[in-house]
Amino acid sequence: MSINRLEFLSWMKRLTTRLDSLNENISKLQLQTLNVDGEELLDNQDVLQILKISYRTLQRYRSEKKLPYYKLKGKIYYKLSDVEKLLRDCFSRPIND
Repeated sequence: MSINRLEFLSWMKRLTTRLDSLNENISKLQLQTLNVDGEELLDNQDVLQILKISYRTLQRYRSEKKLPYYKLKGKIYYKLSDVEKLLRDCFSRPIND
């Protein structure tokens, strides 16, 4: 199967248009993530998935001040670095037998 030059150019133009559209969608998604001082903010659902914990456990971490949080317009957010710090702090030393 061979294609002529016009068909090839047509396909390339459509491909370029689709790639440009995808690039715009990616840019929009990147703008949707909340950033404060260059740091990504996570909502409850994000943190639950990262830590693999229940909502009640997350509430307990907040009330025990294990995980700092921020309220914006009634919604709770967490800094990614705070979540990572909690993960590091929860690791115990390796057990050597």
